[in-house]
Amino acid sequence: MDKIICILGPTASGKTALSVRLAQRYDGEVISCDSMQVYRGMDIGTAKPTEEEMGGVVHHMLSVADPNEAFSVGKYVEMASPILQDVLARGKTAIICGGTGLYMDSLMQGQQFAPQGDEALRKELEHRADTEGMEALLRELQTIDPATAQRLHLLDRKRILRALEVYYATGEPISVHNERTASLPPQYAPLRLGLWFSNRKELYERIDKRVLLMLEQGLLQEIQGLLDSGADTQSTAMQAIGYKEFLLYLEGKESLDDAVKAVQQGSRRYAKRQMTWFHRRDDICWLDRSILTQEADVFSAARQELTNFLG
Repeated sequence: MDKIICILGPTASGKTALSVRLAQRYDGEVISCDSMQVYRGMDIGTAKPTEEEMGGVVHHMLSVADPNEAFSVGKYVEMASPILQDVLARGKTAIICGGTGLYMDSLMQGQQFAPQGDEALRKELEHRADTEGMEALLRELQTIDPATAQRLHLLDRKRILRALEVYYATGEPISVHNERTASLPPQYAPLRLGLWFSNRKELYERIDKRVLLMLEQGLLQEIQGLLDSGADTQSTAMQAIGYKEFLLYLEGKESLDDAVKAVQQGSRRYAKRQMTWFHRRDDICWLDRSILTQEADVFSAARQELTNFLG
């Protein structure tokens, strides 16, 4: 049996600390599963673990992309899969830690994503979208892939162009590819440990405090450094919670107090979305941080679940 532990839960719930403790105890390595921690130079605002917090444990999939790079779940799986296989091949315990549920589910599924077209094809489609309009391209998609076209809104430019790109690059509609891969059984059967708070107010208080701590640690300086190095303010990375709000402050369009409140509110809403995603599954062993208030208590509860899992 593959030794894989997934540590999941909302932001600020203590996933990093638990993953490091488990890695130290079970000879493991951590594979980050966070869609923002992949970006270089974005350390404070993404709560990327420091060297001290890593506790000597090897961590993977941190700082692997440029902030101006368009990163995706497909790219994540492409990069993380061989790392996971290598960790297991060396007899180590793989600990998948993060709050990006789509990335985690796709990695454990072993999902194969439709290939990318070449840059010339993408530029051609972008040019056509600008000159012909999205209505024309959506009508074109309706003729070659009606199943996909039916579920896409006219304003969903990115997915319409992606569907056309896949068809012209492979000759196969993306809906056919997705149906085929969805029918495949999962590649891995991990133990999923989820952290949550039965008293949601406690989680929100942790989130609010974390935002203030990020400012103390130098988040504004980090953002200014990214801007100075040429980061595009409209990139996916710079539009992340904790960056886009403080960008407005640095541009003089928002007060610092309002920016802080906006980040705190955005983070709380994100935590809700994370929990909605995770609650779709019925194979998660939930550890209640409202009861397990100390890190040692969380670790002990996790070890019990691992004993049951490993037999």
